[in-house]
Amino acid sequence: MASTFQDTTTHLEEVTVRAYFTEQPLLRLTASAGVVSPTALGNQSGTTLLPAINTVPGVRMEERSPGSYRLSLRGSLLRSPFGVRNVKVYLDEIPLTDAGGNTYLNVLDAGSIEGIEVLKGPDGSLFGANSGGVVLIRPQGMGDETDPKASLRLNGGSFGLFHEQLSATLNPTAGYRFGFSQAYQRADGYRQNSAMKRAAFQTVQRWNYNPRGELRLIALYSDLRYLTPGGLTEAQYAEDPKLARPATPATPGALEQQAGIVNKTLIGGLVHDIHIGSRLRHVAAVFGSHTDFSNPFITNYELRNEANMGFRTYLDYRGGGSGVFSWHANVGMEGQFGKNDFANYENHGGVRGDAMAIDALRSSQHFYFVRFSADVYNRLLLETSLSLNYYGYRFRPLFPDSEPHYTRRSFDAEWMPRAALSYMLAPQWVWRASVSRGYSPPTLEEVRASDQVINTALEAETGWNYETGFRWQPGNRRIAVDGSVFYYRMEDAIIRQVLETDAEFFGNAGGVNQRGIELSASAWAIEPDQTGWLRGLQLGTNLTLSKFRFGNYRVGDDDFTGNKLTGVPGTTLVSSLLARFPGGIEAYAMHNYTSAIPLNDANTVFAGAYHLLQTKLTWNKPLGSRFIFQVFAGGDNLLNQRYSLGNDINAFGGRFFNAAAPRNFYAGMALRI
Repeated sequence: MASTFQDTTTHLEEVTVRAYFTEQPLLRLTASAGVVSPTALGNQSGTTLLPAINTVPGVRMEERSPGSYRLSLRGSLLRSPFGVRNVKVYLDEIPLTDAGGNTYLNVLDAGSIEGIEVLKGPDGSLFGANSGGVVLIRPQGMGDETDPKASLRLNGGSFGLFHEQLSATLNPTAGYRFGFSQAYQRADGYRQNSAMKRAAFQTVQRWNYNPRGELRLIALYSDLRYLTPGGLTEAQYAEDPKLARPATPATPGALEQQAGIVNKTLIGGLVHDIHIGSRLRHVAAVFGSHTDFSNPFITNYELRNEANMGFRTYLDYRGGGSGVFSWHANVGMEGQFGKNDFANYENHGGVRGDAMAIDALRSSQHFYFVRFSADVYNRLLLETSLSLNYYGYRFRPLFPDSEPHYTRRSFDAEWMPRAALSYMLAPQWVWRASVSRGYSPPTLEEVRASDQVINTALEAETGWNYETGFRWQPGNRRIAVDGSVFYYRMEDAIIRQVLETDAEFFGNAGGVNQRGIELSASAWAIEPDQTGWLRGLQLGTNLTLSKFRFGNYRVGDDDFTGNKLTGVPGTTLVSSLLARFPGGIEAYAMHNYTSAIPLNDANTVFAGAYHLLQTKLTWNKPLGSRFIFQVFAGGDNLLNQRYSLGNDINAFGGRFFNAAAPRNFYAGMALRI
């Protein structure tokens, strides 16, 4: 699934993606997709993926506090209060999404990633269960460059921010290449009890043992620690947004309980990629992960021990000839198995107390997939695909009551079909359409949520997605436009609720109707040149319009039918400007407008709309023929907006708001070879 990443805002037709195993121009891709290129990542501070990912229409990444991320593709964050769910994420051929359906995206360092592909809408054709979409991450070291390169980057800023990142890609021999990345990041945070630290190590080792075969090792270790300040009421948020959640007569506060997360994760895998003849390719991967997770919280002290292992294998066959008729076929399977031990103890000011509840859970999922695509006269691209998905878990309570045997909960096997086409109306116009089925079973963290009750009644989300769109690139390639319209009808949507004890649980809503429009456009107002005082001017804008409504949804005597979907802004508009000047100087600015966001299912509380403005100024100075010295500085939230970038939805007691940092700045330098 590795991809060739280029600047998507420069020449759309030159951008190639390999989301479906075959390299093809983004212009002709049948799916709605967004590419976060190295250029887009380089325009940011380098300490977080959030601003770059949020430039993709239909995608929303949130940060409740430093280190605490949430990600949503075309949907709400109802299922993802503290992480990433309902989205399948891969690091090359290795799933970051575990057997239980959870993804620790925050273990990654932003500087260790070369690019990201986002496939929006349910796509189980090659990737298994999901109803939101798929994220494909390209780690450093997966490029085809033969020249060695290395960089050292140092960055610091407001609220105690410090980031150091060292990376290298070397080619010791003609058949062996490796990449290595090491990073350390810390921040004090704007709010009380919001500090974070992360040490991350990543490597990609590649052995080309013959011209047609490659064996590669991908490994990542991350030690992440961050504090969680907790949500504030509207009155507390207005009076002093820096506060951590204060104590009440019934519960202690976040500072008193030293609320936070410690996540130590090791992920690794071997991938064997071989071409058998000129038309057939086989890929096989084995992988595993281990996570030690601890979470002193307001009401308890949670420990989780998680281990996962799995495999992925597929055949890729090319047939026909170029120019008239060619076809592509894939068949394969993927399986994962997880061992999760949940334990909750009393929390005495950040010190673990007596046991409250201990459970052992085991999860397994596997799926089979087939895919066929045909290209007729390099004009009409037809695709059909199908996956058959199996999921189940079993559990055994250990404390306070112990059961000798596991209880099994198996879900029915689910088909996920997809049919799509793209047609080149003219050399610069491509129209596309698709229909696909989504399926997403509950994660183990939803089955056994913080209420410490194993919810065997929780059903999987399902639904059908209908979509059409276009891409336009004039012959001069100075302008690129990409638009989509979709309708996703979801059944049994999984919704987060909170008890009076502050513990969360999840239930199924009747249904959700998701209608949306996504549009991205970019243009070189002044094409890159080597003369003049302004040597390039690029403008871009991305618009997301979401009309997401609950269907038949009742909780007790409350009827939420027809209400706006919790956590989803109706309008998001992201605009950017990149200017290039003589002497290796670049200036970048980005504006993000986000409309009001409903914070509870009743739609009685909303987070206000906000405007974010960020800028970055970069100077690149060559030092001899091999070295480049870079100095950069930037600012975020320059309009000094008071806003909450990661709200607590359906929060008990009105504690919805997690204040983001006001106006802040950063600066740094890098040495590249």
